[in-house]
Amino acid sequence: MPNEANQLVNKLWNFCDVLRDDGVSYGDYVEQLTYLLFLKMDEEMTEIGFQEESQVPDEYNWESLVAKDGEELESHYRATLQELGTQGGLLSVIFSKAQNRIQDPAKLRRLVLMIDDENWSGMEVDVKGEIYEGLLQKNAEDVKSGAGQYFTPRPLIKGIVEAVQPEPDQTICDPASGTGGFFLSAHDYITENHQLDKQQKEFLQHDVFKGWEIVDNTARLCVMNLYLHGINGKESPIIVDDSLRSDPGDRFDLILTNPPFGKKSSVTVMSTEGEAVKESLTYERDDFWATTSNKQLNFLQHVKTLLKIGGTAAVVVPDNVLFEGGAGETVRRKLLDQFDVHTMLRLPTGIFYAQGVKANVLFFDAKPAQADPWTDNLWIYDLRTNKHFTRKRDPLTFEDLTDFVDCYNPDNRHEREETERFKSYSYEELMERDKVNLDIFWLKDDSLEDIEDLPEPEVLAADITENLEAALDQFSQIQTDLMD
Repeated sequence: MPNEANQLVNKLWNFCDVLRDDGVSYGDYVEQLTYLLFLKMDEEMTEIGFQEESQVPDEYNWESLVAKDGEELESHYRATLQELGTQGGLLSVIFSKAQNRIQDPAKLRRLVLMIDDENWSGMEVDVKGEIYEGLLQKNAEDVKSGAGQYFTPRPLIKGIVEAVQPEPDQTICDPASGTGGFFLSAHDYITENHQLDKQQKEFLQHDVFKGWEIVDNTARLCVMNLYLHGINGKESPIIVDDSLRSDPGDRFDLILTNPPFGKKSSVTVMSTEGEAVKESLTYERDDFWATTSNKQLNFLQHVKTLLKIGGTAAVVVPDNVLFEGGAGETVRRKLLDQFDVHTMLRLPTGIFYAQGVKANVLFFDAKPAQADPWTDNLWIYDLRTNKHFTRKRDPLTFEDLTDFVDCYNPDNRHEREETERFKSYSYEELMERDKVNLDIFWLKDDSLEDIEDLPEPEVLAADITENLEAALDQFSQIQTDLMD
């Protein structure tokens, strides 16, 4: 992060410590910054002519806030949040159900002036985007808030985007948008690797990205993140809804997503195969191959529906998607038959904010219907065996993923070579495995063979904790299933 951005993040974040004495959480603070930053930037961009007219009514604009103090400011701020949430379009996503969490008018005034002192529109897009990303990352690091589950590690996102290489004329979707990390990385890749004409720039700004996010607060953070990076318009690129609810009918060239972790959806999804009634809420999805309450399997089926013929998907999935029987086996067989499932990246533990997660990235292309299976070979890259990462002491970096990107061979993925960590498995080999189990490893785990190669005690303790938590989670899931 540039020094300018870093200093401002620290300045804004330090003020959060002052507010915490008043019971304002990290998440609350980032929300309040989001509201105030949007109002300040909306005014700046109108003044410099970057936008023809402000979407914000004059009586609730930034100038009206700066002009007030004391109880009058607090009262006006509350009225502003309430009114803007009813305006529709982009405003309704950012200000939906917005509430003032800063009850002390003097501290609210101080925060307003702190934001007013900066010329946000004068900063480079990268700088203000970095500032907001820095705040989101700090919020994600606050384990108690649970915000980390909506924040995919940025080096992993960059590695995925470098592999799939988005093009300027492609449409890109994330049905579980979180804070918008995939969109921002794809946006950066396109602008850094292509000379865009005016039409392509407008397309990139308004029409390339579309996402869904089920959580109001996360959706507003995502929209603000995109807005600060220059991805904006009167309409929000993010729809606040459960994307699994139905097939929206839209189809996309690229789908990049990391659905939230958690084994079970709160509803049971229905397919044409039969009825499965467990919850009061059910969705009719005749485009799904299997009925299941496994959230990740449903997301995988949802993604294959959203993909254009010829399009590419990269989906983060937990290990259970690779070996779970029943619906899991059905989904794996159908996916290997009807799509070209060409690459899987096995991720190391210790990189996600959610605890006990063992995950992978599945890459596959949509193909037209044919009698023969589309998958020829599945190439698996093992970034897990003998790799040890922690979020604070030894975090994942993009450099850890460059060998994977090289092996992926984005320029011609049909010309790949096996390495120690990159192996190819034919369709026939995969089908011969019990339940088409894709949970495949071939490297020797050194820590199991030589006591001198054991990881540091704190790494071992973290691994054991993760495994125990994952096991406990699975037992809880079994118990829940038995009680249904």
